[in-house]
Amino acid sequence: MTISAFLFTIGFIFWRPHINEAIPATIGALIVLLSGSVSLTDLGQITATISGAAVTIIATIVMAIVLESFGFFYWAAELLIKKARGSGIRLFWLTNLFCFLMTLFVNNDGSILITTPILLMLMQNMGLKNHQKIPYLLSGALIATAASAPIGVSNIVNLISLKIVHMNLYMYTAMMFVPASLGLVLLTLLLFAVFYRTLPKELPPASKWGLMPGSHPLQQNEPQENRNRFMRNIIIFIFCVRLSLFAASYIQFSVAVTAVIGSALLLGWRWIHLKIPPADLLKKTPWYILIFAFSMYIIIYGLNNIGLTEWLIQLLQPIVSGSLLHASVLMGVLLSVLSNLFNNHPALMVGTLTLTNMGLDPMTLKIAYLASVIGSDIGSLLLPIGTLATLMWMHIVQKAGVRISWSQYLKVTSIVIPITVIFTLVLLSFWVSWFF
Repeated sequence: MTISAFLFTIGFIFWRPHINEAIPATIGALIVLLSGSVSLTDLGQITATISGAAVTIIATIVMAIVLESFGFFYWAAELLIKKARGSGIRLFWLTNLFCFLMTLFVNNDGSILITTPILLMLMQNMGLKNHQKIPYLLSGALIATAASAPIGVSNIVNLISLKIVHMNLYMYTAMMFVPASLGLVLLTLLLFAVFYRTLPKELPPASKWGLMPGSHPLQQNEPQENRNRFMRNIIIFIFCVRLSLFAASYIQFSVAVTAVIGSALLLGWRWIHLKIPPADLLKKTPWYILIFAFSMYIIIYGLNNIGLTEWLIQLLQPIVSGSLLHASVLMGVLLSVLSNLFNNHPALMVGTLTLTNMGLDPMTLKIAYLASVIGSDIGSLLLPIGTLATLMWMHIVQKAGVRISWSQYLKVTSIVIPITVIFTLVLLSFWVSWFF
């Protein structure tokens, strides 16, 4: 029953990605509970494991909703066009930087939901052809999703796994930020090389197309200089909140509480500035993320209890224990494969539970876990079904009338993803060996 519940949940998500993924996950979790492979005691342990991560992610999404109320994303889109100065090449680099920063400031799923509609609006208003839109949209989606690797706070499953391996956010970032960020730079360079011939060298003059006319009430009523100053203040505040999460982790204060305080302050700022009370967040916040994460963890915990991790331990322990390089490359490649077969959320949870039961020394455990994150955050992008973010992205762009097939997607990712994953995994092992 447990295995059937897992296969049903993953199969349904792949088959109907546009349906809320919390629905099949909840049904699967109920089947697992009925099977008896997860007990009531286990439920308490699961709640303790995911609660902090879930609260942190929800608080971050609340901040994104508040930013939308301020008109931040429309302002950012206008800034992209202004800085591009008519160059399609420059716009490519700016859109990828924009998607990277949105993931760092929000999270990977939120970044996809924010940046994709904005890029679609820009491409449509510029009158670009279908094949000219794909480089900006696809590269933006890949960077936005992969950008959750450098800092653990940008992905709920990364945060849950951190709790499992008893690793704080500060240490995660110290070990991961440099190799993962350099991996993202390589990924962007590879994407640029693949798309160079398709990218429009010159964009249509701004006078020939309207950039989101009447885009946001706040933008219509305030002078440009005041709006720029206000948005700069917002960016500085968000940046300080993000830094406070790492500071909290370093001094062993609750990251979730820190995130909630930051969101509450931003909500108060909006209430004072726009006279919008916080009540709208009850409707706008995607609470289903909590249900999905909780349900998926119940299913994975059930698989763990019926012996899946014991089998994986026997298979992997001799190889992972060999060296830091072996641990990094093996776990990263394995999680890449599992993520593309079963989706990265359950893959990383299975991988993490397996690692914690191997009896590895602390350093090997940390590097094997970080390599697993690279596999689940970057390696999972090989196929559109590897992550929920890319599934959502495919649905959004197709609904907007942009045609992109699996073969077009694979033609790009089959080149850029394997190279990026191997480069990042090798770099991770050397970085950790040198500095830690």
